[in-house]
Amino acid sequence: MIYAALLRGINVGGNNKVNMKELKQVFEEAGMTSVKTYINSGNIVFVDAGRSKQEIMAVLEEAIFAHFGLRIKVLVYSMDEYTRIAEAVPDGWTNDDRLKSDVLFLWEEADEEAVLEQLPLKPEIDRAHYVPGAILWSVDRDNVTRSGMAKIVGTKLYKLVTIRNVNSVRKIHELMKELKE
Repeated sequence: MIYAALLRGINVGGNNKVNMKELKQVFEEAGMTSVKTYINSGNIVFVDAGRSKQEIMAVLEEAIFAHFGLRIKVLVYSMDEYTRIAEAVPDGWTNDDRLKSDVLFLWEEADEEAVLEQLPLKPEIDRAHYVPGAILWSVDRDNVTRSGMAKIVGTKLYKLVTIRNVNSVRKIHELMKELKE
C-alpha cells in the first residue's frame, strides 16, 4: 500500500536537523520500499506491504530515534486518505504572493470537525474547512498578520498538527500517484 509520512518539526529554525538522504535510508532499513523524499521538511512517500498505519508510525518513530537520536512524531496517511485531503483543497487556493494556504494535518486525538472550534479563527479574514484528517486554511497575504491562526502556536492543539503549504500537499500527492503507476 502507498503511504505518505509527514514528520513534525524537523529542519525548522535550525532545530532537529535531519538529512533527507539519511532519512530515506532509515525508511528503507525499516522495511519501506520505493521511498521518495520531498524537500527538507520531512515529507516521504513509500510503499509498505502489510503493516497497519499505527505499526508503521511506531516503527518509523523508533527508527528515527535510533538513527538520529531525535524523538520525532510521524503522521502516516494511506493513498486514499491523502487523496481525499489533497483533492478537498479548493483549486483557487495557492501559496503565493496573493494567498497563504496551508493544510494542518491532524493526529488522531484532534481529528474531528469540532477541532475548528479550538482554532482562533477570524471569520472575516480566515477561511477554514475540516476534512477527515486535516484542516484546510487560507488567508489573503495582506491579512496574514491579522489572522487569528498565529495564536495557535504554543497551544495543546498545535502539538497535534503538522502543517504543509498547499503547494507541498499537491506535490506529495503527485509523488504518491507516480508510485501507483
